[in-house]
Amino acid sequence: MRINEDRLKEFILDSGIVSKAGFEEALKKSEEKEINIGEVLVNSGKISEDELRRIQAHILGIPFVDLIGEKIDFEILSVIPEPIARNHNIIAFKKNEKELEVAMLDVDDLEAINFIKKKVNLKILPRLTGTESIKSALLQYQKSLKAEFGDMIQKQSQSLKTISEDENNVSKEDLKKIAEDLPVIRIVDTLLKHAIIQDASDIHIEPMEDKLLIRYRIDGILRDAMILPKNAAASITARIKVLSNLKLDEKRLPQDGRFKIESDGQRVSFRVSVLPVYYGEKTVMRLLKESVSGFTLEVLGFHGEGLEKIHNSLKHKTGMLLTTGPTGSGKTTTLYTLLDNLNTSDVNISTIEDPIEYQMKRINQTQVKPEIGFSFSSGLRSLVRQDPDIIMVGEIRDNETAALAVNAALTGHLVLSTLHTNSAAGAIPRFVDMKINPFLLVSTLDVIIAQRLVRKLGEGSQKYFLSKSEISSLEKTVDLDRVLYFLKKEGIVGPKEVWSKIPFYKQKETKDSSGYSGRIGIHEILTMSSPIRDLIIKNSTMEQIEDQAKKEGMMTMLEDGIFKAVQGVTTIEEVLRVVSE
Repeated sequence: MRINEDRLKEFILDSGIVSKAGFEEALKKSEEKEINIGEVLVNSGKISEDELRRIQAHILGIPFVDLIGEKIDFEILSVIPEPIARNHNIIAFKKNEKELEVAMLDVDDLEAINFIKKKVNLKILPRLTGTESIKSALLQYQKSLKAEFGDMIQKQSQSLKTISEDENNVSKEDLKKIAEDLPVIRIVDTLLKHAIIQDASDIHIEPMEDKLLIRYRIDGILRDAMILPKNAAASITARIKVLSNLKLDEKRLPQDGRFKIESDGQRVSFRVSVLPVYYGEKTVMRLLKESVSGFTLEVLGFHGEGLEKIHNSLKHKTGMLLTTGPTGSGKTTTLYTLLDNLNTSDVNISTIEDPIEYQMKRINQTQVKPEIGFSFSSGLRSLVRQDPDIIMVGEIRDNETAALAVNAALTGHLVLSTLHTNSAAGAIPRFVDMKINPFLLVSTLDVIIAQRLVRKLGEGSQKYFLSKSEISSLEKTVDLDRVLYFLKKEGIVGPKEVWSKIPFYKQKETKDSSGYSGRIGIHEILTMSSPIRDLIIKNSTMEQIEDQAKKEGMMTMLEDGIFKAVQGVTTIEEVLRVVSE
């Protein structure tokens, strides 16, 4: 049931979902690299994976099914064991006496189909579905957290009560025994497993007066996951301390550690922070999946002239390329994607990081260790003696690191790094605050990317149009004329479109879903030009630099957010929530 490549090209061109210019560009890439045009279009962000699968389903004459929000009978779901379902992306969702309907990402996966045939002795009817649809169905294999914890908590509640009566006097040996109890191990393993399955970025374990609250941060939003008895706190914290190699009997001072686990074939690193609070110790764990693949700048949300400017800067052999934004805005992922683009056999890439968030092949990655005096600045001094072509500094935090990074860029290296500022133009005064001479900045700075992450709309979003009053209200926040100019320039809307005729989208909330799924970046990309260099030399304000960049065609983060809202990627409300934070 392979799709004829010519039929696929013909359908995509006729459907108009990709502009003719975009299609020609993809076709050229497809022929050059000898890969399927559908793959090129998805990798470049011109269509989504789900759109491609819908097209494939139409051409093959196979129904496309959407399982998001659908409750599947557990008896039917469990016909396919969870490991098989997860590894082959296949879900059993409908069954009668003679037939079993299965949703798949790849209907040519004969190994999976044959396995199921032998198991159930029914006619298998393959149906195409999307990635989010499969993810949604896979979650149904998991019992609710409450059900999984129920028995475990019941079994150990008595012993935990005894411990919690005078928690501070429990010996280190007793705490270690508690941490190694099978029920405690199972509780913590379940917590971690569910966090990974739900794509959580952080786990919060918070002791309160009469309970222990477990929360997950998913798509940037903290959500309650489970409430446990207060007496579970000591054993869960002890278990996490053992995993992180922290001091079990230290409860007065904050502690930081890390550990790794393997889940469903992927290695996940947990960064652990334990902090004394009024009712005990609060634990926060940051999840970091240790492999980064499949990311492209387009998939991260870069597009148009901004994307072109970044690609041009990556061709330079020297200079500085910065990403800026608050913690959790995706700066590091952007840096790793840039490194992935630069990672060829003819260059030596070295990094100094805290922590190493993703492991990358052929890149020399170094972890800072402040406790033994190995900081960003001392590490950077050593790196430049390692004959690097490209250097990545995880974060410029102080004057010394800033001076060394600028010096490395001046002496023949391409330097990538991150900085904590709210806007691209804000990076300039930040460097000046760190005692960097403006003359050196104009000689080294090349591109500054500022970014935030917005939640992406899930399936079934609802189209609507702005009223006159809504347009007027939005105009007070963002320059809609500029946004319309960019939309027309990139061919997203027609040359004569007006705001009252341009559709926006709202999320479709259900009992189990917020209507959002995953996150994408909104960006502003400031490139050095002669007028901007002159402003930096004159010690101009951040606002003056930003105004000049806008005159030269820079799209602000807010404008990029509204741009993506028109594309149906996110909502206006989500953009305003994130940019105003």
